[in-house]
Amino acid sequence: MVMNEGQVTCLFVHGWAMNSTIWQPLIEKLPNWINVESVDLPGHGLRINESFTSLDELTKDLQAQCDQYKKDNEPLILVGWSLGALPCLQLCVNDAEEVDALMVVSSNPCFVSRDNWRCGVEALVFDEFAASLKNDFSGTIRRFLSLQVKGSDSGRIVLRDLREKILQQAVPNEVSLDAGLEVLKQVDLRDQLEEITKPVSWVLGGQDGLVKQGLVGELKILMPQAEVELYEKAGHAAFLSHSEEFLQQLISFASTTLKIKHVK
Repeated sequence: MVMNEGQVTCLFVHGWAMNSTIWQPLIEKLPNWINVESVDLPGHGLRINESFTSLDELTKDLQAQCDQYKKDNEPLILVGWSLGALPCLQLCVNDAEEVDALMVVSSNPCFVSRDNWRCGVEALVFDEFAASLKNDFSGTIRRFLSLQVKGSDSGRIVLRDLREKILQQAVPNEVSLDAGLEVLKQVDLRDQLEEITKPVSWVLGGQDGLVKQGLVGELKILMPQAEVELYEKAGHAAFLSHSEEFLQQLISFASTTLKIKHVK
């Protein structure tokens, strides 16, 4: 266990079509010197009656969350997964003073493949997933989560309880699902990564079907100051399938961020 003097706040931001419950198994294992907050994106979970239409709106919404949870003299670390990492990245590009560090989980500054970018996937992948969600939301989420813990004995145990908790929340509203899909298909933050000066830790899965592992090499060029870890056997949700490894990485990153804050 890493020993620390002081506290740090981690603000967890979930991905597309999910809700804040996805983080619960991980949050329960964190040490008490890490204050935990998790938010629902507009239109998801407990915020079903809200919505967003763009990354700009998501970023402004997250800024308001940071304003709410930031504590004096206590570092705030954003932990963003997939779609949820994009407004986190944008806030760091904007150099938001409330944010001290960022942990990016299974996300891509440009999710869709382009002529000069082979680390993404075809836009059709997102369209097909969206169509499946609309036809059978519960079944699609169950299948998606099952894929994330494939091959992990501990992951399967966690999954039984987790997917029920997620599905107990309201189905995300269609406006926000469609908006999230467009953000994933259209946003390209590659050229802005070099503007980020805050500490960044990036987690990628070697078996991720949405974020190609070739991103590891690209990040060394686009963001050489970032710490990048590849979990070879993980899919799109490494914090579920490889929770112990992820937990140690997060604790180490939080500890380092806390020390940097104290030095300043």
